Amino acid sequence: MATYVCSSLWRKLRTNLHFLRQFSSRQSSVATSSSRVKALAIGACTFCATGGFFWMKCRPQIRRGGVFPLRTVNAIEVQRARMGKVLWTWADDYSNYPISDKEERFRAFASCEYNGQIYMTMQDFLESVTEENPRPRIGRFQLQDEKVKFMLNNTISKKKESTQLFRTIMDKGIISYTEYLFLLCILTKPKAGYEVAFKMFDRDGNKKIDRREFLLMEEIFRKKTESEKGNEFGSGESSTGSGPTRELDMQVQETTLLRYFFGAKGTDTLDYATFCMFMDNLQAEVLELEFYEFSKGMPTISEAEFAHVLLRYTNMDEDKMKEFIQTVRERMPEEKGINFMNFKDFFQFLNNLDDFEIVLKMFAFADQPMNEAEFGRAVQVATGHILDPHVVHTVFQIFDKDGDGKLSQNEFLGVMKNRIHRGFRTEHLQKPVGWQGFKACVKQELKQK
Repeated sequence: MATYVCSSLWRKLRTNLHFLRQFSSRQSSVATSSSRVKALAIGACTFCATGGFFWMKCRPQIRRGGVFPLRTVNAIEVQRARMGKVLWTWADDYSNYPISDKEERFRAFASCEYNGQIYMTMQDFLESVTEENPRPRIGRFQLQDEKVKFMLNNTISKKKESTQLFRTIMDKGIISYTEYLFLLCILTKPKAGYEVAFKMFDRDGNKKIDRREFLLMEEIFRKKTESEKGNEFGSGESSTGSGPTRELDMQVQETTLLRYFFGAKGTDTLDYATFCMFMDNLQAEVLELEFYEFSKGMPTISEAEFAHVLLRYTNMDEDKMKEFIQTVRERMPEEKGINFMNFKDFFQFLNNLDDFEIVLKMFAFADQPMNEAEFGRAVQVATGHILDPHVVHTVFQIFDKDGDGKLSQNEFLGVMKNRIHRGFRTEHLQKPVGWQGFKACVKQELKQK
Protein backbone atom coordinates (compact mmCIF):
# COMPACT_ATOMS: atom_id res chain seq x y z
CA MET A 1 0.00 0.00 0.00
CA ALA A 2 2.73 2.47 1.01
CA THR A 3 4.81 1.48 -2.04
CA TYR A 4 1.83 2.05 -4.33
CA VAL A 5 1.16 5.52 -2.86
CA CYS A 6 4.82 6.54 -3.14
CA SER A 7 5.10 5.30 -6.76
CA SER A 8 1.93 7.17 -7.71
CA LEU A 9 3.27 10.37 -6.16
CA TRP A 10 6.57 9.95 -7.99
CA ARG A 11 4.83 9.54 -11.36
CA LYS A 12 2.80 12.70 -10.75
CA LEU A 13 5.92 14.56 -9.59
CA ARG A 14 7.89 13.46 -12.67
CA THR A 15 5.07 14.61 -14.98
CA ASN A 16 4.91 17.99 -13.28
CA LEU A 17 8.68 18.40 -13.54
CA HIS A 18 8.60 17.66 -17.27
CA PHE A 19 5.82 20.18 -17.74
CA LEU A 20 7.70 22.83 -15.77
CA ARG A 21 10.85 22.33 -17.83
CA GLN A 22 8.92 22.90 -21.05
CA PHE A 23 7.10 25.84 -19.58
CA SER A 24 10.30 27.42 -18.25
CA SER A 25 12.11 27.04 -21.57
CA ARG A 26 9.31 28.77 -23.39
CA GLN A 27 9.08 31.56 -20.86
CA SER A 28 12.87 31.77 -20.19
CA SER A 29 12.29 31.94 -16.49
CA VAL A 30 14.59 29.29 -15.14
CA ALA A 31 14.79 30.80 -11.67
CA THR A 32 11.03 30.85 -11.29
CA SER A 33 10.70 27.25 -12.47
CA SER A 34 13.45 26.08 -10.14
CA SER A 35 11.70 27.61 -7.15
CA ARG A 36 8.48 25.92 -8.19
CA VAL A 37 10.23 22.60 -8.57
CA LYS A 38 11.82 22.93 -5.13
CA ALA A 39 8.49 23.86 -3.56
CA LEU A 40 6.77 20.94 -5.28
CA ALA A 41 9.51 18.53 -4.22
CA ILE A 42 9.39 19.69 -0.61
CA GLY A 43 5.62 19.40 -0.57
CA ALA A 44 5.71 15.90 -2.04
CA CYS A 45 8.33 14.74 0.47
CA THR A 46 6.36 16.21 3.35
CA PHE A 47 3.20 14.51 2.13
CA CYS A 48 4.97 11.13 1.78
CA ALA A 49 6.51 11.40 5.26
CA THR A 50 3.18 12.36 6.83
CA GLY A 51 1.33 9.59 4.99
CA GLY A 52 3.92 7.03 6.05
CA PHE A 53 3.64 8.10 9.70
CA PHE A 54 -0.12 7.84 9.79
CA TRP A 55 -0.04 4.58 7.82
CA MET A 56 2.05 2.96 10.55
CA LYS A 57 -0.21 4.40 13.25
CA CYS A 58 -3.52 3.51 11.64
CA ARG A 59 -2.70 0.27 9.87
CA PRO A 60 -4.70 -1.91 12.35
CA GLN A 61 -7.91 0.08 11.73
CA ILE A 62 -7.47 -0.12 7.97
CA ARG A 63 -6.72 -3.85 8.14
CA ARG A 64 -9.82 -4.52 10.22
CA GLY A 65 -11.90 -2.59 7.71
CA GLY A 66 -11.27 -5.03 4.88
CA VAL A 67 -8.56 -3.33 2.82
CA PHE A 68 -6.83 -6.72 3.01
CA PRO A 69 -9.66 -9.18 2.29
CA LEU A 70 -10.03 -12.09 4.68
CA ARG A 71 -11.49 -15.43 3.83
CA THR A 72 -15.07 -15.84 5.01
CA VAL A 73 -15.81 -17.94 8.07
CA ASN A 74 -18.67 -19.53 6.17
CA ALA A 75 -16.31 -21.73 4.14
CA ILE A 76 -17.79 -24.77 5.82
CA GLU A 77 -21.15 -24.11 4.14
CA VAL A 78 -19.42 -24.01 0.76
CA GLN A 79 -17.84 -27.36 1.54
CA ARG A 80 -21.22 -28.79 2.48
CA ALA A 81 -22.74 -27.52 -0.75
CA ARG A 82 -20.01 -29.29 -2.74
CA MET A 83 -20.82 -32.49 -0.86
CA GLY A 84 -24.45 -32.15 -1.87
CA LYS A 85 -25.64 -31.66 1.69
CA VAL A 86 -26.75 -28.08 2.19
CA LEU A 87 -27.95 -27.09 5.65
CA TRP A 88 -30.86 -24.65 5.85
CA THR A 89 -30.72 -22.22 2.92
CA TRP A 90 -27.04 -21.31 2.95
CA ALA A 91 -26.38 -22.01 -0.76
CA ASP A 92 -26.31 -18.28 -1.57
CA ASP A 93 -23.60 -16.29 -3.32
CA TYR A 94 -21.06 -15.92 -0.50
CA SER A 95 -19.20 -13.15 -2.28
CA ASN A 96 -22.21 -10.92 -1.60
CA TYR A 97 -22.80 -12.19 1.92
CA PRO A 98 -23.02 -9.26 4.39
CA ILE A 99 -20.66 -9.51 7.34
CA SER A 100 -22.36 -9.13 10.71
CA ASP A 101 -20.82 -7.33 13.68
CA LYS A 102 -20.11 -10.61 15.44
CA GLU A 103 -18.54 -12.17 12.36
CA GLU A 104 -16.36 -9.11 11.83
CA ARG A 105 -15.08 -9.37 15.39
CA PHE A 106 -14.52 -13.11 15.03
CA ARG A 107 -12.46 -12.55 11.90
CA ALA A 108 -10.45 -9.77 13.58
CA PHE A 109 -9.41 -11.97 16.53
CA ALA A 110 -9.23 -15.43 14.91
CA SER A 111 -5.56 -16.31 14.45
CA CYS A 112 -5.76 -19.73 12.75
CA GLU A 113 -6.86 -21.17 9.44
CA TYR A 114 -7.35 -24.81 8.50
CA ASN A 115 -8.62 -26.24 5.21
CA GLY A 116 -9.90 -22.85 4.12
CA GLN A 117 -11.84 -22.13 7.30
CA ILE A 118 -11.01 -19.58 9.99
CA TYR A 119 -10.75 -20.65 13.65
CA MET A 120 -10.16 -19.03 17.00
CA THR A 121 -7.95 -20.50 19.65
CA MET A 122 -9.21 -20.46 23.23
CA GLN A 123 -6.82 -17.58 23.86
CA ASP A 124 -8.29 -15.67 20.92
CA PHE A 125 -11.77 -16.04 22.38
CA LEU A 126 -10.76 -14.73 25.80
CA GLU A 127 -9.03 -11.77 24.19
CA SER A 128 -12.09 -11.04 22.04
CA VAL A 129 -14.27 -10.56 25.12
CA THR A 130 -11.74 -8.73 27.30
CA GLU A 131 -9.74 -6.59 24.83
CA GLU A 132 -10.74 -3.77 22.51
CA ASN A 133 -8.45 -4.82 19.64
CA PRO A 134 -6.60 -8.03 18.70
CA ARG A 135 -2.89 -8.48 19.18
CA PRO A 136 -0.74 -7.33 16.22
CA ARG A 137 0.02 -10.20 13.85
CA ILE A 138 0.99 -10.82 10.25
CA GLY A 139 -1.58 -13.10 8.67
CA ARG A 140 -3.03 -16.23 10.24
CA PHE A 141 -1.26 -19.39 11.33
CA GLN A 142 -1.92 -22.13 8.77
CA LEU A 143 -2.70 -25.29 10.73
CA GLN A 144 -1.54 -28.64 9.40
CA ASP A 145 -3.32 -31.98 9.87
CA GLU A 146 -0.76 -33.16 12.42
CA LYS A 147 -1.18 -30.02 14.53
CA VAL A 148 -4.98 -30.24 14.57
CA LYS A 149 -4.82 -33.94 15.44
CA PHE A 150 -2.43 -33.18 18.30
CA MET A 151 -4.76 -30.47 19.64
CA LEU A 152 -7.80 -32.73 19.57
CA ASN A 153 -6.02 -35.70 21.12
CA ASN A 154 -4.86 -33.54 24.03
CA THR A 155 -8.26 -32.05 24.83
CA ILE A 156 -9.01 -31.94 28.56
CA SER A 157 -11.73 -34.22 29.86
CA LYS A 158 -14.96 -32.47 30.83
CA LYS A 159 -14.88 -34.39 34.10
CA LYS A 160 -12.14 -31.98 35.22
CA GLU A 161 -14.42 -29.06 36.04
CA SER A 162 -12.47 -25.83 36.23
CA THR A 163 -12.89 -22.07 35.93
CA GLN A 164 -9.59 -22.05 34.02
CA LEU A 165 -10.51 -24.33 31.11
CA PHE A 166 -9.79 -21.79 28.38
CA ARG A 167 -6.69 -20.46 30.11
CA THR A 168 -5.37 -24.02 30.45
CA ILE A 169 -5.85 -24.84 26.75
CA MET A 170 -4.95 -21.35 25.39
CA ASP A 171 -3.53 -21.73 21.85
CA LYS A 172 -3.67 -25.54 21.90
CA GLY A 173 -7.31 -25.72 20.90
CA ILE A 174 -9.63 -24.34 18.21
CA ILE A 175 -13.26 -23.22 18.09
CA SER A 176 -15.42 -22.42 15.06
CA TYR A 177 -17.55 -19.37 14.31
CA THR A 178 -20.80 -21.08 15.34
CA GLU A 179 -19.19 -22.11 18.62
CA TYR A 180 -18.06 -18.51 19.09
CA LEU A 181 -21.71 -17.40 18.84
CA PHE A 182 -22.72 -20.07 21.34
CA LEU A 183 -20.06 -18.97 23.82
CA LEU A 184 -21.08 -15.32 23.49
CA CYS A 185 -24.65 -16.29 24.34
CA ILE A 186 -23.46 -18.06 27.46
CA LEU A 187 -21.71 -14.97 28.80
CA THR A 188 -24.96 -13.01 29.12
CA LYS A 189 -27.36 -15.74 30.23
CA PRO A 190 -28.69 -15.62 33.82
CA LYS A 191 -28.89 -18.88 35.77
CA ALA A 192 -32.66 -18.75 35.47
CA GLY A 193 -32.20 -19.16 31.70
CA TYR A 194 -29.98 -22.25 31.88
CA GLU A 195 -32.87 -24.69 31.89
CA VAL A 196 -34.51 -23.01 28.90
CA ALA A 197 -31.22 -23.12 27.02
CA PHE A 198 -30.71 -26.81 27.82
CA LYS A 199 -34.22 -27.72 26.67
CA MET A 200 -33.67 -25.92 23.38
CA PHE A 201 -30.60 -28.08 22.74
CA ASP A 202 -32.33 -31.25 23.93
CA ARG A 203 -34.65 -31.59 20.95
CA ASP A 204 -35.75 -35.18 21.65
CA GLY A 205 -36.45 -34.46 25.33
CA ASN A 206 -34.30 -37.27 26.75
CA LYS A 207 -32.55 -34.84 29.15
CA LYS A 208 -29.26 -35.26 27.33
CA ILE A 209 -27.59 -33.31 24.53
CA ASP A 210 -25.82 -35.34 21.85
CA ARG A 211 -23.44 -34.14 19.16
CA ARG A 212 -26.07 -33.86 16.45
CA GLU A 213 -28.38 -31.78 18.64
CA PHE A 214 -25.52 -29.46 19.56
CA LEU A 215 -24.53 -28.86 15.93
CA LEU A 216 -28.14 -28.29 14.94
CA MET A 217 -28.66 -25.68 17.64
CA GLU A 218 -25.41 -23.95 16.73
CA GLU A 219 -26.75 -23.40 13.22
CA ILE A 220 -29.94 -21.92 14.67
CA PHE A 221 -27.78 -19.52 16.70
CA ARG A 222 -26.04 -18.43 13.54
CA LYS A 223 -29.19 -18.05 11.47
CA LYS A 224 -30.87 -15.97 14.15
CA THR A 225 -27.74 -13.88 14.65
CA GLU A 226 -27.21 -13.11 10.98
CA SER A 227 -30.88 -12.22 10.42
CA GLU A 228 -30.91 -10.25 13.71
CA LYS A 229 -34.31 -11.62 14.65
CA GLY A 230 -35.46 -12.77 18.06
CA ASN A 231 -33.55 -14.14 21.01
CA GLU A 232 -30.75 -16.69 20.57
CA PHE A 233 -32.67 -19.09 22.74
CA GLY A 234 -35.92 -18.54 20.88
CA SER A 235 -38.05 -21.18 19.25
CA GLY A 236 -36.12 -23.61 17.10
CA GLU A 237 -39.19 -24.56 15.06
CA SER A 238 -39.43 -21.07 13.60
CA SER A 239 -35.93 -21.46 12.18
CA THR A 240 -36.36 -24.87 10.60
CA GLY A 241 -39.68 -24.24 8.88
CA SER A 242 -42.92 -26.19 9.01
CA GLY A 243 -41.61 -29.23 7.19
CA PRO A 244 -39.50 -32.05 8.69
CA THR A 245 -36.11 -31.20 10.13
CA ARG A 246 -33.50 -31.16 7.40
CA GLU A 247 -30.68 -33.65 7.56
CA LEU A 248 -27.71 -32.31 9.47
CA ASP A 249 -24.35 -32.88 7.86
CA MET A 250 -22.22 -34.61 10.45
CA GLN A 251 -19.03 -34.34 8.41
CA VAL A 252 -18.05 -31.04 9.99
CA GLN A 253 -14.51 -30.35 11.11
CA GLU A 254 -14.09 -31.46 14.70
CA THR A 255 -13.05 -28.78 17.15
CA THR A 256 -11.73 -28.73 20.70
CA LEU A 257 -15.17 -27.85 22.05
CA LEU A 258 -16.84 -30.76 20.23
CA ARG A 259 -14.14 -33.13 21.49
CA TYR A 260 -14.50 -31.73 25.03
CA PHE A 261 -18.29 -32.19 25.07
CA PHE A 262 -18.73 -35.43 23.11
CA GLY A 263 -15.45 -37.34 23.27
CA ALA A 264 -13.14 -38.71 20.59
CA LYS A 265 -15.86 -40.85 19.00
CA GLY A 266 -18.56 -38.20 19.25
CA THR A 267 -20.84 -40.52 21.20
CA ASP A 268 -20.69 -38.88 24.64
CA THR A 269 -23.59 -36.71 25.82
CA LEU A 270 -24.09 -33.63 27.98
CA ASP A 271 -26.43 -33.80 30.96
CA TYR A 272 -28.02 -30.76 32.58
CA ALA A 273 -25.60 -30.59 35.51
CA THR A 274 -22.52 -30.62 33.24
CA PHE A 275 -24.11 -28.07 30.91
CA CYS A 276 -24.80 -25.68 33.78
CA MET A 277 -21.33 -26.17 35.22
CA PHE A 278 -19.74 -25.27 31.89
CA MET A 279 -21.80 -22.08 31.63
CA ASP A 280 -20.99 -21.09 35.22
CA ASN A 281 -17.29 -21.76 34.77
CA LEU A 282 -17.03 -19.78 31.52
CA GLN A 283 -18.72 -16.74 33.04
CA ALA A 284 -16.48 -16.96 36.10
CA GLU A 285 -13.33 -17.37 33.98
CA VAL A 286 -13.97 -14.22 31.96
CA LEU A 287 -14.80 -12.25 35.12
CA GLU A 288 -11.60 -13.50 36.77
CA LEU A 289 -9.58 -12.22 33.82
CA GLU A 290 -11.14 -8.78 34.14
CA PHE A 291 -10.73 -8.68 37.91
CA TYR A 292 -7.11 -9.84 38.02
CA GLU A 293 -6.14 -7.43 35.25
CA PHE A 294 -6.70 -4.65 37.80
CA SER A 295 -5.95 -6.42 41.08
CA LYS A 296 -2.38 -7.41 40.02
CA GLY A 297 -2.53 -10.44 42.29
CA MET A 298 -4.06 -8.58 45.23
CA PRO A 299 -7.35 -9.80 46.82
CA THR A 300 -9.24 -6.59 46.04
CA ILE A 301 -9.52 -3.80 43.48
CA SER A 302 -10.18 -0.16 44.29
CA GLU A 303 -13.56 1.49 43.86
CA ALA A 304 -12.18 3.60 40.98
CA GLU A 305 -10.91 0.45 39.26
CA PHE A 306 -14.33 -1.15 39.71
CA ALA A 307 -15.84 1.90 37.98
CA HIS A 308 -13.31 1.53 35.17
CA VAL A 309 -14.24 -2.12 34.60
CA LEU A 310 -17.91 -1.23 34.70
CA LEU A 311 -17.68 1.54 32.11
CA ARG A 312 -14.95 0.49 29.69
CA TYR A 313 -17.12 -1.72 27.41
CA THR A 314 -19.83 0.89 26.97
CA ASN A 315 -20.41 3.52 24.27
CA MET A 316 -19.32 6.25 26.70
CA ASP A 317 -16.55 8.41 25.27
CA GLU A 318 -13.18 8.35 26.99
CA ASP A 319 -13.34 11.87 28.41
CA LYS A 320 -16.71 11.29 30.05
CA MET A 321 -15.52 7.96 31.43
CA LYS A 322 -12.55 9.68 33.05
CA GLU A 323 -14.93 12.18 34.65
CA PHE A 324 -17.00 9.39 36.19
CA ILE A 325 -13.91 7.62 37.52
CA GLN A 326 -12.54 10.86 38.94
CA THR A 327 -15.88 11.49 40.66
CA VAL A 328 -15.62 8.12 42.39
CA ARG A 329 -12.08 8.96 43.56
CA GLU A 330 -13.24 12.27 44.99
CA ARG A 331 -16.32 10.87 46.71
CA MET A 332 -14.53 7.78 48.07
CA PRO A 333 -11.00 8.96 48.97
CA GLU A 334 -10.50 6.14 51.49
CA GLU A 335 -10.30 2.89 49.56
CA LYS A 336 -12.03 -0.06 51.15
CA GLY A 337 -11.67 -2.32 48.12
CA ILE A 338 -13.95 -4.83 46.38
CA ASN A 339 -13.11 -8.54 46.42
CA PHE A 340 -13.73 -11.01 43.61
CA MET A 341 -16.87 -12.64 45.04
CA ASN A 342 -18.64 -9.28 45.38
CA PHE A 343 -17.33 -8.29 41.94
CA LYS A 344 -18.68 -11.51 40.44
CA ASP A 345 -22.08 -11.18 42.16
CA PHE A 346 -22.62 -7.73 40.71
CA PHE A 347 -21.75 -8.65 37.13
CA GLN A 348 -23.87 -11.80 37.27
CA PHE A 349 -26.71 -9.58 38.47
CA LEU A 350 -26.30 -7.58 35.25
CA ASN A 351 -27.27 -10.71 33.30
CA ASN A 352 -30.69 -10.29 34.96
CA LEU A 353 -30.96 -6.64 33.97
CA ASP A 354 -34.23 -7.10 32.06
CA ASP A 355 -36.00 -8.31 35.20
CA PHE A 356 -34.51 -5.54 37.28
CA GLU A 357 -35.61 -2.95 34.71
CA ILE A 358 -39.23 -3.80 35.47
CA VAL A 359 -38.73 -2.77 39.10
CA LEU A 360 -36.98 0.45 38.07
CA LYS A 361 -39.87 1.32 35.77
CA MET A 362 -42.29 0.87 38.67
CA PHE A 363 -40.30 3.40 40.72
CA ALA A 364 -40.17 5.79 37.76
CA PHE A 365 -43.94 5.43 37.16
CA ALA A 366 -44.61 6.25 40.80
CA ASP A 367 -42.20 9.19 40.49
CA GLN A 368 -40.17 7.79 43.38
CA PRO A 369 -36.36 8.06 43.48
CA MET A 370 -34.36 4.97 44.42
CA ASN A 371 -31.86 5.05 47.29
CA GLU A 372 -29.20 2.49 48.11
CA ALA A 373 -31.34 0.36 50.47
CA GLU A 374 -34.19 0.21 47.96
CA PHE A 375 -31.75 -0.63 45.17
CA GLY A 376 -30.38 -3.63 47.10
CA ARG A 377 -33.86 -4.84 47.97
CA ALA A 378 -35.07 -4.43 44.38
CA VAL A 379 -32.13 -6.49 43.11
CA GLN A 380 -32.91 -9.30 45.55
CA VAL A 381 -36.64 -9.30 44.72
CA ALA A 382 -36.18 -9.18 40.96
CA THR A 383 -33.16 -11.45 40.49
CA GLY A 384 -32.51 -13.31 43.74
CA HIS A 385 -29.03 -11.80 44.04
CA ILE A 386 -27.87 -10.22 47.28
CA LEU A 387 -25.35 -7.51 46.54
CA ASP A 388 -22.72 -6.31 49.00
CA PRO A 389 -23.78 -2.89 50.41
CA HIS A 390 -20.35 -1.43 49.65
CA VAL A 391 -20.69 -2.40 45.98
CA VAL A 392 -24.13 -0.78 45.86
CA HIS A 393 -22.68 2.35 47.48
CA THR A 394 -19.91 2.45 44.85
CA VAL A 395 -22.45 2.11 42.03
CA PHE A 396 -24.39 5.05 43.46
CA GLN A 397 -21.24 7.18 43.51
CA ILE A 398 -20.91 6.49 39.78
CA PHE A 399 -24.52 7.14 38.77
CA ASP A 400 -25.64 9.69 41.37
CA LYS A 401 -25.06 12.87 39.39
CA ASP A 402 -25.79 15.51 42.02
CA GLY A 403 -24.69 13.50 45.06
CA ASP A 404 -28.13 13.49 46.71
CA GLY A 405 -28.09 9.73 47.33
CA LYS A 406 -30.55 8.96 44.51
CA LEU A 407 -29.81 6.81 41.49
CA SER A 408 -29.96 8.31 38.00
CA GLN A 409 -32.06 5.41 36.72
CA ASN A 410 -32.12 6.11 32.99
CA GLU A 411 -28.36 6.59 32.77
CA PHE A 412 -27.71 3.50 34.88
CA LEU A 413 -29.88 1.31 32.63
CA GLY A 414 -28.47 2.76 29.42
CA VAL A 415 -24.86 2.28 30.41
CA MET A 416 -25.41 -1.19 31.89
CA LYS A 417 -27.21 -2.43 28.78
CA ASN A 418 -24.11 -1.43 26.83
CA ARG A 419 -21.89 -3.17 29.37
CA ILE A 420 -23.47 -6.60 29.05
CA HIS A 421 -22.59 -6.61 25.34
CA ARG A 422 -18.91 -6.83 26.37
CA GLY A 423 -17.61 -9.13 23.63
CA PHE A 424 -20.39 -8.57 21.16
CA ARG A 425 -19.18 -5.15 20.02
CA THR A 426 -22.51 -4.19 18.52
CA GLU A 427 -22.68 -1.43 15.96
CA HIS A 428 -22.68 1.48 18.39
CA LEU A 429 -19.68 0.04 20.25
CA GLN A 430 -17.46 -0.48 17.24
CA LYS A 431 -14.79 1.96 16.24
CA PRO A 432 -14.83 3.16 12.60
CA VAL A 433 -12.77 1.02 10.25
CA GLY A 434 -11.39 1.30 6.72
CA TRP A 435 -11.06 4.85 5.38
CA GLN A 436 -13.30 6.20 8.15
CA GLY A 437 -11.08 4.48 10.71
CA PHE A 438 -8.00 6.00 9.08
CA LYS A 439 -9.46 9.52 9.27
CA ALA A 440 -10.56 9.00 12.88
CA CYS A 441 -7.08 7.78 13.79
CA VAL A 442 -5.48 10.83 12.11
CA LYS A 443 -7.77 13.17 14.04
CA GLN A 444 -6.96 11.39 17.29
CA GLU A 445 -3.20 11.62 16.65
CA LEU A 446 -3.42 15.31 15.80
CA LYS A 447 -5.52 15.92 18.91
CA GLN A 448 -2.83 14.38 21.08
CA LYS A 449 -0.02 16.53 19.64
